[in-house]
Amino acid sequence: MDSAIPLEVLLFIALRAVARAFPEILSVYNGSFRVDTKEDLSPVTEADRRSNRIITAELSEHSPYPILSEEGRKMPFTERRSWRRFWVVDPLDGTKEFVKRNGEFTINIAVVEGNSPVLGVVYAPLPDLLYFAWEGGETPNGVRSSSRNGVRAGSYRLEGFAGLAARIPEDIVERATKLSYKRPFSFDEQRKREKVTVIGSRSHRGRHFMSYVQELERRYAERVEVKISGSALKPCLVADGSADIYPRFGPTMEWDTAAPHAVVRGVGKRMVAYDSGRELVYNKEELVNPSFLVY
Repeated sequence: MDSAIPLEVLLFIALRAVARAFPEILSVYNGSFRVDTKEDLSPVTEADRRSNRIITAELSEHSPYPILSEEGRKMPFTERRSWRRFWVVDPLDGTKEFVKRNGEFTINIAVVEGNSPVLGVVYAPLPDLLYFAWEGGETPNGVRSSSRNGVRAGSYRLEGFAGLAARIPEDIVERATKLSYKRPFSFDEQRKREKVTVIGSRSHRGRHFMSYVQELERRYAERVEVKISGSALKPCLVADGSADIYPRFGPTMEWDTAAPHAVVRGVGKRMVAYDSGRELVYNKEELVNPSFLVY
């Protein structure tokens, strides 16, 4: 494992990149903008491009790790296959929601080590809601450590990041964790609830999703509540206990899931392929994810 730069330091770098990118996104959002179409027919705006330029510049300046970004250069597997640690960036996740001006878009930054996300930052500028997570590393003597300066590794939820972002101090990680809360809950606790809450995509629901909801109703003989949200907030809502399950049918890309996957992992929950039940993996030859469940 590459331990040259501790994950806490990479988290500081990622948070600073987010802090510098989101004002540019909002300046586009609050004005008039053109919507272009990429080769895969997905939308892209000037906000995507500005955010990508800022984030990739920040990450490149302060770390030696390669960057896999949705809006960056498309890198062949022959180049990526030797990567041990790298950044995964979606500079504006939920461009469709951005275009609709409903506020449900995020900035996603992750660090992947091997084929697993070990750090993730998901920030939604308009609700001013931040999720971030990192895994505990190893000390020089090989002992696992889950805290630094009294701050435990794990997943956190913070409302009001913009106030800290205006002038990010060196101890941003410590300050953010003190203001945050960590709220995992177990599957057994979920079973005691009067209802199961399923989170669905605002832009990508379909018959498979509705069939899954109907199966839950039959299986557990409980009332199933469906909530709708956009972008990478959906897995994070499962992580913080606001929802119980997020099923996603249809293709997504690795930059869509890496950062929220780290947040999910940080509270002991899972993001697994629907067919195999195995955790999603990263830096595949093809960057498309299978259908998956978060629970």
